[in-house]
Amino acid sequence: MLPILYSFRRCPYAIRARMALFYAGIEVELREVLLRDKPMDMLRVSQKGTVPVLVLPDGNVLDESCVIMHWALDQSDPDQWYFSAKSAELDEIIQNNDSLFKESLDRYKYSDRYPEHTIEYYRAQAEIFLTSLEQKLTATQYLLGPRISLADVAIFPFVRQFSLVDKVWFDASPYPKLRRWLAYFLSVEFFLAVMQKHPVWPHKK
Repeated sequence: MLPILYSFRRCPYAIRARMALFYAGIEVELREVLLRDKPMDMLRVSQKGTVPVLVLPDGNVLDESCVIMHWALDQSDPDQWYFSAKSAELDEIIQNNDSLFKESLDRYKYSDRYPEHTIEYYRAQAEIFLTSLEQKLTATQYLLGPRISLADVAIFPFVRQFSLVDKVWFDASPYPKLRRWLAYFLSVEFFLAVMQKHPVWPHKK
């Protein structure tokens, strides 16, 4: 039996989980779901109702993207994406992405739902994190040094999502190193492979 992965193609959490699984060489049964019409099979194993959800052959369920990434790298991490020498820094930058940046990103992307401030305000809030990434990438090729780490893979899908909100603005933004970094990850095999389209997984109401 293969692990079952409930996923949604464009979700940044699901993207990073799929990239880690692909990199680790872990074959899964991918079940593409519609978030507005979640399959009961997924809800039975994870009441959170969010993707990704990985159901292991032994019945264990992993329903957090970071947990799935770490599990995948525990199975195989040939290029040492997770290196213990910088584990604290790695965990901290991913946590900052998943909290403050993600909150600002959501408000920037869906600014009409948050009329308390303008879209420019929410973008400026998100730029605080982007500026810190630009500074890191000015010093090194990747976020934590001269080679790819789990931090790059975990954060890339969210920067990608940010860039697509207003691509004209982003392409002219004062983040040349970040744009180069983003362009690289948009072209790598482990991203292109996991972005293949899959039909919605059939399920019964």
